[in-house]
Amino acid sequence: MTLDAFRAHCLAKPGFSEDFPFGPETLVFRVAGEMFALMDADGFVSVNLKCDPERAIELRERYEGITPGYHMNKQHWNTVVTDGSVPGKLLLELADHSYDLVRASLPKKVRDLL
Repeated sequence: MTLDAFRAHCLAKPGFSEDFPFGPETLVFRVAGEMFALMDADGFVSVNLKCDPERAIELRERYEGITPGYHMNKQHWNTVVTDGSVPGKLLLELADHSYDLVRASLPKKVRDLL
């Protein structure tokens, strides 16, 4: 999976934006201003994605390339490597899941505008 392919998938989501709040090396994807993915902008070795805590545990047990979120709340975030050890289809599904979790946590008024 390339950063361009991952970005193109996320770009189509309502309310999507991206920025570099932690410096030029860390790219953050947001929905209505709230973070749902962050990654190294140079190299795209892995991506941090929000995840339901129970599902996060299951995924970590099943895939060696999915670990507790680096520099994140380990209960709610996973780091997913992009070296092919996690299927690309699953990576995009996890991006959708992260987006959906964050979107669902937004105030109803904001969700309705998306």
